[in-house]
Amino acid sequence: MADEFPLRPVTSDEYAAFRRVHAHAYNSGPSSPARDARGLRQFEPERSLAAVDATLPAGEQFVGATGIYSLQMTVPGATLPVAGVSMVAVLPSHRRRGVLRSLMRRQLADIAARGQEPVAALWASETPIYGRYGYGQASSTARFEFGRGEGALAPQAPADPALRLRLVEPHAVAAELAKVFDAVRPRQPGFFARDEDWWGRVLRDESQERRDAGPLRCLLAEDDAGVRGYAVYLTHDGRDSAALPDGSLRIRELVAADPAAGAALWGSLLDRDLVTSVVAELRFPDDPVLFQLLDPRRARVRVSDGIWVRIIEISSALAMRAYSCPVDVVLEVTDALLPGNAGRWRLTAAGPGSARCSRTTEPADLALGVRELGAAYLGGTRLGTLAAAGLVREFRPGTLAELSAAMSWPTAPWCPQIF
Repeated sequence: MADEFPLRPVTSDEYAAFRRVHAHAYNSGPSSPARDARGLRQFEPERSLAAVDATLPAGEQFVGATGIYSLQMTVPGATLPVAGVSMVAVLPSHRRRGVLRSLMRRQLADIAARGQEPVAALWASETPIYGRYGYGQASSTARFEFGRGEGALAPQAPADPALRLRLVEPHAVAAELAKVFDAVRPRQPGFFARDEDWWGRVLRDESQERRDAGPLRCLLAEDDAGVRGYAVYLTHDGRDSAALPDGSLRIRELVAADPAAGAALWGSLLDRDLVTSVVAELRFPDDPVLFQLLDPRRARVRVSDGIWVRIIEISSALAMRAYSCPVDVVLEVTDALLPGNAGRWRLTAAGPGSARCSRTTEPADLALGVRELGAAYLGGTRLGTLAAAGLVREFRPGTLAELSAAMSWPTAPWCPQIF
């Protein structure tokens, strides 16, 4: 079946045809020239794949596509090179013909053969798809929606009289935003390093592309030493049928280096005049603001899956992250697509930088699939929960609790940007 639509990398000159597959698959319209130019700059042709239907006219032969961004992502206690899988799409005319299966299997084999990234990650357009290829849900994302007057902070919310708030033009302070982000990134699993183009996505002004989009704005929380937090958001003016204010505010990204800065930013955004709806997406279920609010129910939290993680090379992946407590267990891992991961592995860690993972013939303490290992990798999904779902088996009593505790992490994984 795969030979019917052979796979090959895409050249930069073919980028428009590559994106055409994505546009048809996701029902999206044309984008701005600036957005296309940024996409082309970020495109890594040597890491792309397209499925080709040679029976179609020239320029229309790509029927499936996928690509990778070479990321540097924070995991518990470390920063690793991670294959950021993206742009996975199949033309509606070629669904259910093995194209996606062929693309995903070849991509995994290519990442493994490259030997530089022990882990791959992606955002799933549809959740049933990627577990078949060994990806496990490693983080969650949350959407908050507040009505007018519903975002009051609790009296015990932290405050710092040295903080002041300042409204600025987003692009004018891009360097300051990056300093805050980079200060938080080493301690936040799921964050990945951003260059100018990744920041360009965060700071894009949709009002220049769509008439119905409000302007992009930025609020800083700072003191005399510098910026301690920022919020990038969009506002839209509006009136209801009775001419009463009905404006909206949508938070695109809010990052704070400390609790007081975060509380100051949220407090301002949730208390705006003429605004009846405040929405924040791509947050995380353990967002500190939920513990700073007077009434957290008013956030109307809706939780969904975040990034999915796929272990590419078990030995490196498990040895390169940190663990919350000592651990010494033998794992029996199944992996139908990357056989090099299958078998028994002994994982030991006694302290920072001491983790080791190597093959062993010792009896297994736990048995699990590579999907479950990926789900637990960032510390947000507990192995104990997966065992309760029947996805992890314990052979030696106590080892499930031992490894579940060791792989957990004080900070829940959070990726604030779709890649």
